[in-house]
Amino acid sequence: MDAETIANPSALPTGLAIKTEIVVIGAGQAGLSSAYYLKHRGLDVGRGFVVLDQSPEAGGAWQFRWPSLTLSTVNRVHDLPGMRFSDAVDTSADSVEAAVAVPRYFAAYERQFGLNVYRPVKVKVVCARGERFRIETDRETFSARGIINATGTWQTPYIPDYPGREKFRGRQLHTRDYRTAAEFAGQHVVIVGGGISAIQLLNEISQVTITTWVTRRPPEFRSGPFNEEAGRAAVKLVEDRVRQGLPPNSVVSVTGLPRSPLIEAMEARGVLRRLPMFAEITESGIRWADGTEQRADVILWCTGFRSSLDHLAPLMLREPSGGIVMGGRLATQVAKDPRIHLVGYGPSASTIGANRAGSAAASELMGTLGL
Repeated sequence: MDAETIANPSALPTGLAIKTEIVVIGAGQAGLSSAYYLKHRGLDVGRGFVVLDQSPEAGGAWQFRWPSLTLSTVNRVHDLPGMRFSDAVDTSADSVEAAVAVPRYFAAYERQFGLNVYRPVKVKVVCARGERFRIETDRETFSARGIINATGTWQTPYIPDYPGREKFRGRQLHTRDYRTAAEFAGQHVVIVGGGISAIQLLNEISQVTITTWVTRRPPEFRSGPFNEEAGRAAVKLVEDRVRQGLPPNSVVSVTGLPRSPLIEAMEARGVLRRLPMFAEITESGIRWADGTEQRADVILWCTGFRSSLDHLAPLMLREPSGGIVMGGRLATQVAKDPRIHLVGYGPSASTIGANRAGSAAASELMGTLGL
């Protein structure tokens, strides 16, 4: 198969094994950043690298976010390398949905740099085959010398296994299932979790119905600006964990929650009355260890996500702790196999971190492969 065919994924015939040097799995911020730097350093789309994405359109996980998450409420979306966000989106319109604005930006970025992302294609499994990897998808099979995995976390929502969860007669939802607060009007909603998303959804839902907020640990509210020094310190804590092979902690666990006008308004409304985590779930609600019960119609689990890495299971990268020992300049390189880089994992699980990680992964992997 020639390079021209590989560089135009829509023309790929079904059933052929396609050889390339590097496969980038995922086309969110981390995947696009990695692809940009691979091309910037001289690799061609096709014979040099291919970007695979399981989503039907550009935008990564952003295209699936709830409508009320707008440019005014979302954490800042950092520019991808080589193209500003404002070049594709009118950033003066704060009411624009993030699920519309970010995909628009990503799509313009893909066109601008000719990245020819192949979608929708789901990577089912990656296996080592001597000096190459075999990447099996629900369409073609690819063969590559190196892997940059940028699959993020959106496809792997985490819900802890609490006693009685299967008995609950109400609805149980995860953050990724949320659309609008209006659907909960007249119902008692238990919101579980202490992260930024939990706070945002608690704010919206508490304005239309009764809520109970529970967290495993008391939330820490951070006062003052989150400056560059504080940012580096937070990233260092996460990086130290993944270099030891420990599972990465959530961002909020090391940064705390910013004390914003939203937080102050919620406190004034009496919404931020946090309760400790319940001991079990009953048919009609939740029960704490002291026997106290709360009836509930809905349990909304804002308990985060886990890295979507099941397709890499045959490579046996995980340690007994459940984490992966990471190396390289920015902790993107898998210590067990330097031909594999994980971007958007651990310290690079942020929009600005993903950009730096993409650059490091591209240069280090090309060096490892002698490209």
